Amino acid sequence: MLTTRYVNGAPNWLDLGTPDLEGARAFYGGLFGWTFLSAGPEAGGYGMLQLSGKTVAGAMTVTPDQGPPSWNVYFQTEDADATAKAAEQAGGSVLFQPMDVMDQGRMAFLTDSQGVGFGIWQPAANPGLDLVTEPGSLCWAELYTPDVAAAKAFYGTVFDWVTTDVPFPQGTYTTVRPATGSDTSMFGGLVPVDMDPAEARGGPYWLPYFEVTDPDATAAKAQELGGTVRTPPTDIPDVGRFTKLADGSGARFAVIKSAESQG
Repeated sequence: MLTTRYVNGAPNWLDLGTPDLEGARAFYGGLFGWTFLSAGPEAGGYGMLQLSGKTVAGAMTVTPDQGPPSWNVYFQTEDADATAKAAEQAGGSVLFQPMDVMDQGRMAFLTDSQGVGFGIWQPAANPGLDLVTEPGSLCWAELYTPDVAAAKAFYGTVFDWVTTDVPFPQGTYTTVRPATGSDTSMFGGLVPVDMDPAEARGGPYWLPYFEVTDPDATAAKAQELGGTVRTPPTDIPDVGRFTKLADGSGARFAVIKSAESQG
């Protein structure tokens, strides 16, 4: 389970790149009750999405030449420069070289060996998200990849992840956790992108899941706010009920009522 006791290799930050920041603020405010707090003029328009005063994500405006609307997952590292170098040596690439973000931390944006983008965050004043796993916050991260074996090798080399293959009716699902901890510290999964037609059309990427109390109501609200339901609410035994959505600009995400929270 994802917690705010962050360790190396675990997700510790998340942000949204959108061409319509005002629209995103209205959409996610209506969907999750988030508010937006600017990080100040020196941050170039970047700000924090918060729930009851706790940061659950970041958000910024992106132009079409900077990339499509998307959610970006960041993983903790104690040395951003070394991790970026390790990613290159493992067949990935560095899109944005490691840089200091004021006194908050050091970040870089990379791609894995299959070209899927992700970020790394080396904490300083900002240790990471204030809230995870609770309703309205990040609870899981899923990589849709054309080559699960290659993803295992890449992320295993870069972050030393531990993986476990789990049989599912549609095929094998691979869970991941940091090298430190036990199976209870699982935070995500690796999935063949062609396993799900909804994902095969959009190509490989990291999909964030947010915990909710009612996926059906959340899906209906997303549509009301101008979003899209990509996969209707669906039950997975012993996992929970989830639905895959997109906001009004097309950034993809998912929500779930986890089986643990249903108890």
